[in-house]
Amino acid sequence: MHERRQIFRKAALLLGTVALLAPELSLAQGPIGSRPRRPGPGAERLPGNVPGPGRTPGTPGDLSPIETRAPQRVPEEQPLFTADTNAVTVDIAILDNKGQFIANIPPGNFQILEEGVPQKIISVGQTQAPATVALLIEFSNRWQQYWSETWYQTLTATYGFVQTLRPEDWVAVIAYDLRPEILADFTQDRREINNALQRLRIAAYSESNLFDALTDTVKRMSEIEGRKSVVLLSSGEDTFSRLNFSQARKIVQEAGVTVHAIGLGQMLKELLDSYGRVGGATRIGWLQADNQLRTFTKETGGFSFFPRFYGQFPTIFQSLNYLMRNQYTAIYQPSNTKRDGTFRNITVRLVDPKTNKELRITGKNNKRIKYRIVARKGYTAPREVE
Repeated sequence: MHERRQIFRKAALLLGTVALLAPELSLAQGPIGSRPRRPGPGAERLPGNVPGPGRTPGTPGDLSPIETRAPQRVPEEQPLFTADTNAVTVDIAILDNKGQFIANIPPGNFQILEEGVPQKIISVGQTQAPATVALLIEFSNRWQQYWSETWYQTLTATYGFVQTLRPEDWVAVIAYDLRPEILADFTQDRREINNALQRLRIAAYSESNLFDALTDTVKRMSEIEGRKSVVLLSSGEDTFSRLNFSQARKIVQEAGVTVHAIGLGQMLKELLDSYGRVGGATRIGWLQADNQLRTFTKETGGFSFFPRFYGQFPTIFQSLNYLMRNQYTAIYQPSNTKRDGTFRNITVRLVDPKTNKELRITGKNNKRIKYRIVARKGYTAPREVE
């Protein structure tokens, strides 16, 4: 009889514990079979909270629903067809000598030349749209050793840039050392981005394969429709890639993805150089690394930044957000209709249609404004389907 009472007491205690824990288990796991769904057109979007180093994530009520923008896969048995449209799209930024975007330029003042031949422009318009950006981060023991200055600078730049993005922007986070790793695919959910950034703590390898990582990223993004950008946080060095610089440069040119770069470790390099801690070969290697970043950005219509102080980061992030959203989009019909797979150079000009001379832009007191035109350098013509 005494043994039965002991058994009943233990069973009652166990049932009471389960009853107390049941609400917490249901909150943690959610309903069985539940999946995140895309909100309807009228649904309200709540911005997420992506914390920086040392901060804590926001509460679940402050986070936006999960959405992804990965390219749709076509079943193997279904043939894939693409429309044969004879048109080329060029994103153009017109900036003054202070780097400010110049708006309200009439479409008739734009001229596009392909291999030096003027082209027929179908439309030109000033556009502003949500950003689709892949954040490609060098995270290697070569520059990002745990608790080093460059490690802290990398995390500061990464968290700082993400916090400037808007809720409607699509973001992917990719880190690379020996190989690229997708930490978060394209998403608008700030929880996914935060979880990805939390993995940037201790680097695994000492290799920094920039060329392989960048080409892999732009190839993936070439399948996404619309305007897209890569924001590259890197030292610019490459140690062990399968591709060389020329091969990577060609792939990046042909992908049609704008590349912006932030060069890491600039102050550290200058300090080491000033104290005589580096040799001539190392110094040349650093200069080559910076030039590689400049080349990737210039040829895709992007910008490169080389900050030496942490106070420069807010201005850089503001410039990137402005450039990724405000620009002109021109569509033209190429006069060369051959489908030969060749690379064709593009030149964008602002002209006076009456004289065909360079357009003069003036500001207050009729003072001339110096400007520069930022656009991709060309495109690769399609090939005939055999």
